[in-house]
Amino acid sequence: MGRYVVAISGASGAAYARRLVGALCAAGQDVDLLVTAAGFMVLAHELDWDDPRYSIGQEGVGRGEPGGRHPADGGLAARCERFFRPEGTPGALRFHPIHDMMDDLASGSVAIDGMVVIPCTMGRVAALASGRSADLLERAADCALKEGRRLIVVPRETPLSLIHLRNLTALCEAGAVVMPAMPGFYHRPRSVEDVVNFVVGKVLARLDLPQTLLPPWNDLK
Repeated sequence: MGRYVVAISGASGAAYARRLVGALCAAGQDVDLLVTAAGFMVLAHELDWDDPRYSIGQEGVGRGEPGGRHPADGGLAARCERFFRPEGTPGALRFHPIHDMMDDLASGSVAIDGMVVIPCTMGRVAALASGRSADLLERAADCALKEGRRLIVVPRETPLSLIHLRNLTALCEAGAVVMPAMPGFYHRPRSVEDVVNFVVGKVLARLDLPQTLLPPWNDLK
């Protein structure tokens, strides 16, 4: 069983993050979850984050409380558990408030098997490329790079400016894997889920995890 950090920023593509967390938990991996304020907004806009069935009594937290040390943290963690982790999966899910710089993920001494920022905004790409470390997401990614651990960045932006390309190049040079959300179509996807699974399957394969989401290149049935 491994330990993986999944970080969600405010780019479009929340479905990729939700599917990755579910797949990791289903594979028996433990997931440490980080979500930015904009990431919560995208979850609410693109998916069913605001659905009442994910609330825990009066503690359910919506798009207005993105983290930090406050009484709603318990409700937010419970909501993330219900939203991201499929029922009955063996892997554990732990939510980390994005501004808690005393969290264990802020230390390079805490061993993780990999970190994925999915989806990743170009603002976050710039922050990671410069080593800014202004919050727990950026610090955890900085730790992954400095400790030589796997860091996968999944940007979802088009077109790319020269600034974007230079920042992505800097991340590659620092040891990160840049894996844009660019699905293939050789497997003839029949649904949005098929497209999402393709990208998530690529991420899992790069983490060297066994998975069945990525179709064979010649599977044209």
